[in-house]
Amino acid sequence: MTYEETLHYLYTSIPVFQHSGASAYKPGLGTSIALDDYLGNPHKAYKTIHVAGTNGKGSVSHLLAAILRQSGFKVGLYTSPHLVDFRERIRVNGKKISQDYVVDFVERHRSFFEPLHPSFFELTSSMAFEYFRDQQVDYAVIEVGLGGRLDSTNIITPILSIITNISLDHTQFLGDTEEKIAAEKAGIIKKGVPALLGEAEKQSVYDVFKNKAEEVGAPFYYAQRMDMVKDECRLTVGGKWFFPSVEYGEIQGELGGEVQVRNAVTVLSAIHILRTELGVDIIPEAVHEGFAHVTKLTGLMGRWQTLRSKPTVICDTGHNVGGWEHLAEHLKVLRQYCGQIYMIVGMVNDKDIDGVLSLMPQDAFYFFTQASVERAMPVEDFAVKAMRHGLSGTLCDTVQDAVEKALRRARENDLIFIGGSTFIVADALPLFMKEDEYKLDEYGIWLVHQRLRLVQRISLHVDHWWYRSG
Repeated sequence: MTYEETLHYLYTSIPVFQHSGASAYKPGLGTSIALDDYLGNPHKAYKTIHVAGTNGKGSVSHLLAAILRQSGFKVGLYTSPHLVDFRERIRVNGKKISQDYVVDFVERHRSFFEPLHPSFFELTSSMAFEYFRDQQVDYAVIEVGLGGRLDSTNIITPILSIITNISLDHTQFLGDTEEKIAAEKAGIIKKGVPALLGEAEKQSVYDVFKNKAEEVGAPFYYAQRMDMVKDECRLTVGGKWFFPSVEYGEIQGELGGEVQVRNAVTVLSAIHILRTELGVDIIPEAVHEGFAHVTKLTGLMGRWQTLRSKPTVICDTGHNVGGWEHLAEHLKVLRQYCGQIYMIVGMVNDKDIDGVLSLMPQDAFYFFTQASVERAMPVEDFAVKAMRHGLSGTLCDTVQDAVEKALRRARENDLIFIGGSTFIVADALPLFMKEDEYKLDEYGIWLVHQRLRLVQRISLHVDHWWYRSG
């Protein structure tokens, strides 16, 4: 099979949560264990770091991978979902898994896994674990797909377990309270393995993790009490964060958005544990380089990413209430320094849509749209909900249509925000690439053929503003 044929096989032969949602969700570890045993338990060939959480786990995973890489280690990185290319999910030292490897993996093992009827994520996780073994990585940073306890990745025994935070998301699978969701995510905490909690807004949520760690005999750390940042963090005119860290001095962070302050505290705490408690040789220069150049080192996209200037176009994959609480605050501040704000937004059916809409700015002009996935809420239904929250604008059948209309309307000092869903961002990203950098296959998956040249600078007229962490 060709690479395109292999993708067709994967997308049509096994359920894909990214596209179908609940019908593709397959809880439990039985199939993952069977696949792992068949492959000879590849994840045992290297050390792993396991990262769960409602928001921030992608940024934290990429930052850790970047820092470990710059410390001289060969690092695997497994994340989901992908935005542009399936191969974004599986990287070694920032380089995507090859098309040939994907094809070969499926052809070699399909006779075994087809009778098991694995989910897309189960099969992809197995592919990642074997690829990292074949590449002889030193460390692999493994991002949980959904939840924790029953997630396919939870067959590993890491050297460090990280839970970034908890908010309401995927409630149909994980529970309808933050405490129930916390209990599911606490399932990655294992006997004797240090566990780090990034933040918990409620004492009851904190207690879930603390009690689980005590129950299984895992050393427990809470990032907000580790004093990794000694003073106020600041955002400058260039859209860069400066973190006054205790151990490494002032660190410049490439990733934008208020939430990155909290992510930085979690990452710095994780690095402290890895270095002082687990003996991982992480050099100070690597910490600075990892924060400053994470997108180049890991290929991270979609986290308050600037796609163009004049007008400034920013995208962000935040898609739940927890994420939008931070996005709303950042947009509120930026509103003071730009002209009109235009919002290109859509969501999927299985999210807290009303909760997110209640946080979106009412003084913006909206281009309501829908992503090219089955889970997308039809634009007509989404617009009706949005208007009930006082949001007004126009309807666009596709993200491309919305982007084209917004660009025609916006002036140089205006801001265009693209988000509401990971899949809205995924549909938008290729529109800002050069035509020779991509093609669209028949399954709606954009395949990148050359290096992405997305504009990474921001031109917002912000002197600076301050955010107090913790």
